[in-house]
Amino acid sequence: MGSEEIREAALKYAVHNAYGHEGKAQKGPIMGRILGENPDMRSRASEVSALIEDVLREVNSWTLERQKEVLEERWPELLETRKVKEEKKTLPPLNNVEKYREVRTRFAPNPDGPLHLGSAEPIIFCDEYAKMYDGKFILRFEDTSPDVKSPILEVYDWIKEDLKWLGVVVHEFYMQSDRLEIYYGHAERLLEKGQAYVCTCESSAFKELYTEKKACPCRDLPPEVHLDRWKMMLNGPYRKGDAVVRIKTDLDHPNPALRDWPALRIVEGSHPRQGTKYRVWPLYNFSCAIDDHEMEISHIIRGKEHEVNTHRQRYLYGHMGWDYPEIINVGRLGLEAGILSKSVIRAGLEEGLYKSWDDPRLGTLQALRRRGLQPETIREIMIQVGPKPINATLSWAQVASVNRRNIESQADRYFFVRDPVNLDVVDITGEASAKLLLHPDHPERGTRDYSIDPKNGAASFKISKEDAEKMEKSGIVRLMGLMNVEVVETGSSIKARYHSSDHEEARANGATFIHWLPDGEGVEASVVMPDASKANGIAETACTDLKMDDMIQFERFGFVRVDNVKPFSAYFAHR
Repeated sequence: MGSEEIREAALKYAVHNAYGHEGKAQKGPIMGRILGENPDMRSRASEVSALIEDVLREVNSWTLERQKEVLEERWPELLETRKVKEEKKTLPPLNNVEKYREVRTRFAPNPDGPLHLGSAEPIIFCDEYAKMYDGKFILRFEDTSPDVKSPILEVYDWIKEDLKWLGVVVHEFYMQSDRLEIYYGHAERLLEKGQAYVCTCESSAFKELYTEKKACPCRDLPPEVHLDRWKMMLNGPYRKGDAVVRIKTDLDHPNPALRDWPALRIVEGSHPRQGTKYRVWPLYNFSCAIDDHEMEISHIIRGKEHEVNTHRQRYLYGHMGWDYPEIINVGRLGLEAGILSKSVIRAGLEEGLYKSWDDPRLGTLQALRRRGLQPETIREIMIQVGPKPINATLSWAQVASVNRRNIESQADRYFFVRDPVNLDVVDITGEASAKLLLHPDHPERGTRDYSIDPKNGAASFKISKEDAEKMEKSGIVRLMGLMNVEVVETGSSIKARYHSSDHEEARANGATFIHWLPDGEGVEASVVMPDASKANGIAETACTDLKMDDMIQFERFGFVRVDNVKPFSAYFAHR
């Protein structure tokens, strides 16, 4: 490490130490950190010590507010660190585990759209509990609504891919559309026992009766009549809307939704997997309840909005003589910075508002994954939220805070010059060079090296339009890691003269630190922003050696996920 790199490291750790200790940094921790990360510097300990003392005098003279501003501007990830390592948070224990042969949880999505952040809540809970108790995680596609929430064939694979990405181990896998004969068998047994019936009443007439707590004319007909009607549902002549199988419940129940709820109905249409093979399809509460029993689910984790469904299913379990699984109701989880509703997203896709299910404005797992959200971040957030029956909305700042901690150490640094503007510098005395660390905390990863060979004392650079617009004539600017320049002319391009090379000289003059690229260096690059717009510019040529899905930090811009290498494109994650 050169003197400038030592000063930079000292500044970083001094500001962080000072902000955590009421504005006054201590030399010992900073010295220990630098020498610990750079053992080869121990022979230069006296030099390092002197440089640290210089930095400390400056940092300790700043107000606490300025220390925080510098941290937020240059090293925001350090604001997320903790003085002590918190014990890893875990989920609370499950109730009544001893009643079951093994803990068996299930995630049961409708494949009518991809998973979103809200879906991850029950997924992570089910997976964590299955692992906690050495149990089983079951994936079950609830795809028996071809007329209302028609499954989308590619979504089956998308969901499997999302679960794999989240690190979920699926022990058993089922598709309800393959299980129609099982549901038919249970329906016939209920009809035979008089615990269900085939209702042929007009829906409006039935509604009037059940609202008044009265039985419809079909309810008390003998089982033989209902079994004949059942055959007519399966084979004709009944058509869609002519008949529905209802489960008998309590007609005096105060909640009308629980009175003789519908279990199976006729669908005249094609299922994407089964075509027209079946015409009678189960409704949610029937197929779900049957499967939870058949699959020996011990603990059901689902949204508290399913409370009515729970009561409906308990009636069915009572008729069948089954014990109902344990229920854990969880609140809905929202995201401030992303749309989660599949119906809203689908409408937006049809209108052309969104390009695809992974549009960065959405809260689907596909979109969040493309933006660089890490699976361990999602798992950590869900465990922090915990299985509580309380609705919650996550801010993107909360999500970014956790994600930043998870990616900061792996994300190498590069320059990205957005909307490049020319900067011409004159009066440069001799060659200038820059050794820019790939990661300030991991010097062993190497540097990005630049050598500037001025022609007649002049050299040209590219800087961002945003930085150029903030420049004032006679102002001192620090080209990070390279040199200090004095601005002599502003406008569509910037003219400047060489001022000095020393890092401390820049600080003494209150210089703004900006990133840059030599004119003619770099590759065209674009970054898709959270609002789906694009930031265009040039990135360091070394970026073309990266791989898709690599997480990097464009200095003074933010963390991004590499989406494509040639041509180079990335998705903005967060600051």
